[in-house]
Amino acid sequence: MNNNWWCENIRATNPCGEQPLPPYGACLLGSINLTKFVRDPFTDRAEFDWEEYKEVVRVFTRMLDNVVEVNGLPLQQQRDEIMRKRRHGMGFLGLGSTMTMLRMKYGSKESCEFTERIARDMAVAGWETGLALAREKGPAPIMEERFTVTAEMLRKRPEMAADGWKPGQEIPGKVLHARYSRYMQQIAGVAPELVEQLAEHGARFTHHSSIAPTGTISLSLANNASNGIEPSFAHHYSRNVIREGRKSKEKVDVFSFELLAYRHLVNAGAMPFSDDPATALPDYFISADDITPKEHVDVQAAAQKWVDSSISKTANVPTDYPYEDFKDIYMYAHAQGLKGCTTFRFNPAAFQGVLVKDSDLANTTYRFELEDGSTVEVKGNEEIEYDGETHTAANLFDALKEGYYGKF
Repeated sequence: MNNNWWCENIRATNPCGEQPLPPYGACLLGSINLTKFVRDPFTDRAEFDWEEYKEVVRVFTRMLDNVVEVNGLPLQQQRDEIMRKRRHGMGFLGLGSTMTMLRMKYGSKESCEFTERIARDMAVAGWETGLALAREKGPAPIMEERFTVTAEMLRKRPEMAADGWKPGQEIPGKVLHARYSRYMQQIAGVAPELVEQLAEHGARFTHHSSIAPTGTISLSLANNASNGIEPSFAHHYSRNVIREGRKSKEKVDVFSFELLAYRHLVNAGAMPFSDDPATALPDYFISADDITPKEHVDVQAAAQKWVDSSISKTANVPTDYPYEDFKDIYMYAHAQGLKGCTTFRFNPAAFQGVLVKDSDLANTTYRFELEDGSTVEVKGNEEIEYDGETHTAANLFDALKEGYYGKF
């Protein structure tokens, strides 16, 4: 499914898995905040502004293309690679928050259809801009290079032989890219004239889309909108933050973007898990643990169809999730055409992580060994005074395990 199927040997990804890369490949990413396009949220008039969204994709595509020009990569091989192919990875954040604002349940059939349209409209608008940029500034250099047709190419793409190509002939990169990339063939199913023009003129870049985790930018620039393609982790939870001068992470209470928006626009007293009808959240307020692993995969599959790189996605499963319900998740993901799949289950014996639910900590007992050999058992969410600082038991346990302290 690699757009550069004829000239790259991909054996690795960037650390989060959303960008499969060739040797010296660069991971140039950018994300659009989907919550900005919701009109009349939480009402029966709620809708997504598709036209403004597509215009932002067009402008943002030009911006990412400009970033290629000022890439600042340290190695000459990296600079050569990015300038030859000009690949970038546009994605989005806030999908889960947006669904909630549209009164849509993440993981439902409706939500999968919405996700597919988000990814498809991003793709088509992006490749339209890739064609316009190629006409204005020239295509990526690889598009104008000529490659010798080989028997291996014809085995991989039998339609090339059907079109009359034979071993030893020379074929332009733009034709191999636009006409014989499996992904671009799919784009041709919805925009055939666009792909034909890309085969004739070449595209400004070889890859356009990639969905990253966006954890930091979702928190810092989007007021804790849901990460990337994910639902919100929870609507009220703890985030472990590294602070200068502290030897353990600091636990900070945070709320989801959609809960904050709902309180501001609809009900100032709304709370997660409330049994009081006056303060309870509507049932479309979904969080990561409310979704089955299969539903996580279904949403990812809906987007993957139109994403030419890959997607960083995590299927959260409860600590006590039955193995029989879990065991086939990776086979199901493969069958759905996913390039990658990650699952997460809270495990106190492993590194605690950045996002944590109080219920998980309250149900976990940490055992500390004192200098005299005795032990103390503490619930993970209890606070401990140690070495002039206040820590949750879970964060102190991690700090000790990671070697920031000597024995407790």
